[in-house]
Amino acid sequence: MPKRLLVVESPGKVKKLSQILGSEWIVRASCGHIRELSNEGEDSLGFTMDGERVECRYIPRNQQAKETIQQLKTAVKQVKEVILATDPDREGETIAWHLKEALGLKEPKRVVYTEITESAVRAAIANPRKLDFNLIGAGLCRDCLDKLVGYKGSPLVWALNNGAKSVGRVQSATLHLICQREREIVSFVPQDYWSVWVDYAEGFRAFYKGTVNAPQEEAKPETEVHDDTAVKATEITESTRVLSEAEATRLVEEAKRHPHQVVQYEGKTVNRQPPPPFITSTLQQAAGSRLRFAPEKTMLVAQKLYEAGLITYMRTDSVMLSPEFCASARKWLEQNDPENVPPQTARHRSSKTAQEAHEAIRPTDVFRPSAQLRVELTTDEFNLYVLIWKRAIASQCRPAILRKTLVVTQSGDLLWQARGQIVEFLGYTRYWSNLSKDTILPNLQKGQMLSLENADHEKKQTQPPPRYSEPKLVQLMERKGIGRPSTYSPTIATLKKRDYVQLTKENLQPTSLGLEVDDFLQKALPDLLETEFTAKMEDALDAIASGKQPWQHYLTNWHQNYFAPALIKAKTVPVSSSSSANGAKPAAVTGRKFETSRTRCPQCKNHLAKIPSNKVKKKYFLKCMSGCENVVLFWSEYTKTWEAPRSQTTKEKDINLQKPPANITTYPCPICKKPLEEYSYIKDGQNKTMLRCSNPKSRSDQKHKDVAYFNTQKGWWSPKFGELKE
Repeated sequence: MPKRLLVVESPGKVKKLSQILGSEWIVRASCGHIRELSNEGEDSLGFTMDGERVECRYIPRNQQAKETIQQLKTAVKQVKEVILATDPDREGETIAWHLKEALGLKEPKRVVYTEITESAVRAAIANPRKLDFNLIGAGLCRDCLDKLVGYKGSPLVWALNNGAKSVGRVQSATLHLICQREREIVSFVPQDYWSVWVDYAEGFRAFYKGTVNAPQEEAKPETEVHDDTAVKATEITESTRVLSEAEATRLVEEAKRHPHQVVQYEGKTVNRQPPPPFITSTLQQAAGSRLRFAPEKTMLVAQKLYEAGLITYMRTDSVMLSPEFCASARKWLEQNDPENVPPQTARHRSSKTAQEAHEAIRPTDVFRPSAQLRVELTTDEFNLYVLIWKRAIASQCRPAILRKTLVVTQSGDLLWQARGQIVEFLGYTRYWSNLSKDTILPNLQKGQMLSLENADHEKKQTQPPPRYSEPKLVQLMERKGIGRPSTYSPTIATLKKRDYVQLTKENLQPTSLGLEVDDFLQKALPDLLETEFTAKMEDALDAIASGKQPWQHYLTNWHQNYFAPALIKAKTVPVSSSSSANGAKPAAVTGRKFETSRTRCPQCKNHLAKIPSNKVKKKYFLKCMSGCENVVLFWSEYTKTWEAPRSQTTKEKDINLQKPPANITTYPCPICKKPLEEYSYIKDGQNKTMLRCSNPKSRSDQKHKDVAYFNTQKGWWSPKFGELKE
């Protein structure tokens, strides 16, 4: 009979842990949170605040949680000892406390491990500890804060009667960042400028950088930024901006009039240090840019790798690596890439708020054969594992060595500049490439005369700031201190689910509903949207977790001194006073406000409103809201312009004029046996023909969707039904 019970969070871990621990153990899963605050009491909060005391009432999360609690109670009766092994973070500690309370455990043992390997699990069980009530307090405080803001703040936006569902402590601050960027884009006014350059016969291009007597800008010191959202491409270089075509033309003529000479030639060697191993945010950023994973997908796939014992715990903000892993990585490099072994083990510095008891995300065994994993894992799991493996190994390598060159030339009073870069030693970039391509400059001497081959200019235009991709938003949330590793992905998922934001060409764009909610909250609860305000709340939770502040005192103080008065003030804000993204008063129909477009009405010249619709490909059409009748425009993919809809009779005339009568063949339809007809169409500017069923009803019939025969050299052929025979 088993003597011990191990309770974990995820059922995906049960099989692996059972194999490690053997028949003496029962391993069961709580399936995440088993309890939540009830919906009793004032505003259905499930907790009351009396002075500095907070009284919480918890209930099972759902029917499954009820059943899980009963099953765990049964298991508890079968064993002599219960060990709680929920995840090694603040949320995991809180779940362990809920298990203790729900199962009536007096002094349960708590173990933590960051990888599901035999050595790590057995070492954790050999060194149990008591529950950490500081971490638990921070978890309980977060739950109460989130419910307080959500349940008391959400009714404010319900009054807008526009479909807005919720306000959230982290959610609303994140939405505000997206809406701020959208307003910057809409209000952006592009400016023309010119880039001027010279091409030399010696084989390089230099860009205009000013005049001899003009004060030169001080060169900014290079700082290393390990941007995990993109692999750096060749950098786009251009001259000092020239603001008129006449001036650009004058500079070109001056360049052609005078001889060119090298006045400065500098070369220096610089070390580019390896990036730190992944933490939650950088993993989401890198997987987003390199694998096109949404943050929630990244975390789901990483969870499976963790449960399979392949990587360490994936919710972490620490870049620390265990000495055992560093030694293992060093051994792998000594065997496979000895030139890349650094003199000393690399150390990376975490942020001040990072939980140093945790490790970075890394493989549990760097020697595990990739050929074996390729068979065992899905494509997504394998690709994410390789990404994690490469980043962890790269972090333990030598720096990359770059040779940077600067050339300054002079013609008359004009100065021209070229920069070059060559990678002399790949170092860590053998595993993690984040450098721009080599730009090779010839060997030159100061005072050397050059042969001008060409001089010219190019008109350019300033661009609005880009919308945030999901990885970029995660990076911004981390930098601004909004949320913590476990909240980045769920926050973005909630914004999409609430229809506050949508993905447009892989970037997050606020919907008209999201803009409306954010605009109202700027007037109703402005502090809650400020990143500094939200970041201070996260800092307070960290202080509670480290035992510097009692959680009940913080919660009651925050409510009494800020939130309760802010709510009273918010209820005085008129719900009809919100405005659109560009600051203009939005159009309204039956109380609904819409985002305005840049396209103007052909009659009154006012900006048209974007009317959301799932029936069109662009997800909205344009309509005049200033009283002009029947001004509605739809996007045409054919002309790439906004067009008025044609009447049905016009369409029918066009069809009759453009298309000849259908040519009915003797071939039977493979589905209904009616004859196939020859259908003409235009693709890529070429006239093409195909065979389809002649029955008009087949166009909307799912069974007929694959009935399409295309004209090939061998005759009519269908991807579904093959070659068409007589």
